[in-house]
Amino acid sequence: MSDKIKVAAPLVILHGDEMAQVAFERILETFVTSRLDIDLVEIDLTAENRLITNGQAVIDAIEALNRHGVGVKNAGMTVNREQRDALLAVHPELEAGSLHPLATKSPNGAIRKGIGGNITREDIEFRNLKVDTPQWIGRDIEVETMDTGGTKDSYNALSSATGIVKLLFVGASGDPVELHRREVNKGDPWLLATNDIDTVRAWAHRFFQRAIDEKRDIYLGLKDTVIAGYDGVMRAAIEDIYRAHYQQQAESLGLAYHYELIDAQAARLVANPPERALWGVPDNNTGRKLYKLVQQLKRYGIPERKAQVSISRMSAGGGDQYGSYNMPATEDGILKVVVDGDEKHARHVKQGDPILLMSNDRAAIKDWVLQVFRDASRKDKEVYFGLKREYMDYDEVFSDVITEARRELAKADTPPPSFMIMRPSSQLIKMITDPPRNALYPAQNLDGDIFSDISAALGGSLATASSIIESKNGTMLFEAPHGTAHDLYLKYLESDGKEAHFNSSALIYAVANALETLAEREANAALADYAGRLKEALIGTVGDGIVTGDLKGKTTDPATETVVDMHGFLDAVAARLSA
Repeated sequence: MSDKIKVAAPLVILHGDEMAQVAFERILETFVTSRLDIDLVEIDLTAENRLITNGQAVIDAIEALNRHGVGVKNAGMTVNREQRDALLAVHPELEAGSLHPLATKSPNGAIRKGIGGNITREDIEFRNLKVDTPQWIGRDIEVETMDTGGTKDSYNALSSATGIVKLLFVGASGDPVELHRREVNKGDPWLLATNDIDTVRAWAHRFFQRAIDEKRDIYLGLKDTVIAGYDGVMRAAIEDIYRAHYQQQAESLGLAYHYELIDAQAARLVANPPERALWGVPDNNTGRKLYKLVQQLKRYGIPERKAQVSISRMSAGGGDQYGSYNMPATEDGILKVVVDGDEKHARHVKQGDPILLMSNDRAAIKDWVLQVFRDASRKDKEVYFGLKREYMDYDEVFSDVITEARRELAKADTPPPSFMIMRPSSQLIKMITDPPRNALYPAQNLDGDIFSDISAALGGSLATASSIIESKNGTMLFEAPHGTAHDLYLKYLESDGKEAHFNSSALIYAVANALETLAEREANAALADYAGRLKEALIGTVGDGIVTGDLKGKTTDPATETVVDMHGFLDAVAARLSA
């Protein structure tokens, strides 16, 4: 007779890429299949399989999560153009022109939209981690952003009726061509943003020339993998100028150039600031927030964090930038937004100008706000919303929904927790420089991505944070907030598996969270006890000073630390669990 714990419901397992997948397979073997009698619904979400299946693997993942209700997702690669072409070379039977967007884009947004889920990220409460506060006061770091264009100069409005929003383009032929259409309901916010590609190029010249004149290392941050037709267009134009006009000068002066996705770059710069740098963030909406944060950090620094920080990210509904239509204009012409036959806005664009049309779902916004209040009440958290209400009808709807949700909860004798609405820049500054006792910071999709990565990095490591995706219908997806650890994977391959350096804490915690949820749903006391002991074994192992290399020197007693590789850490957690 098996001594494994019997689990009635299946668990959905979404496999990923690179070093994270090496760790995930070992975690499943060590803590799930060897100890539990459980059915695993396993789906291959590697970049290669998403390509081979032309995105069907992502659809299968969504269907499995909606059917079974609880899953664990591993980190997966979001391929850039070069990586996509390399994969296509391995599979000549595939044609680039016939690929579905799900075949090459990040699956994360599609999965969150497919299950209607929003993300909450918070620190894992390790008892003995003491992160050295980054030394920010006096750092010579400047942020350069564009003054015009983008969201700042968008046309945004609320839909006055349920219907169809169409984006039309009138070019040289004079005939309107429909670029995109999407359904909206009454009260849904929508927004059209464009950037003048010549203005972007002029900004790039100023940006690189300033870095060279002031002898600063150069950092450029955008979200080109997810918003390829908007941020990706800007990145290409800016880097073309760098290579043609400034790279040789920069390198001769010993200046480094760094490009990174804006969320990862923001986390890196805030948590580990360089001595002297120029940080280029062309998107002025994001750029202004980061400019204000950097000015605050240079003056006051970052205090020691004494409380858990949680980020709730609105990712269901329309998806904002991540669910947008984004493409460059194919020729000079006029863009028109038409809602149910009525022209709401028109503007000139030139060939190559990046275009973005985004919207959100008012009903989904309300579901998210109620989820925020529910989570904060359950965990006794204060809530700090960040909204740009003074000139954004798009954000004003969030404010209206907060008031509406608050009244509904009050009528049901369940008042919401203490909350405040502030500008997103103030929200970010408060989260970093003045975190209260125990707080939850709700943010829209792109802001939430950036804010949560910064917060996790300040917690010591992206592997010391948890990520929970929850939908209105109760579907729960648990994941680690970190990526695939590409650099560590290259070392793992080069050493033929002998160098296995990876912090698997967040993945272990995600698995334990999923098992805990299954236990609650089927009133399985044995499984609940096991999930709790797995979390405690993880926290206790680090508490004993057994850490991976990324946490070296970050415990309260560095002299007693034992630094181990990935396998050594998993062995230590398993031994403690069995003790």
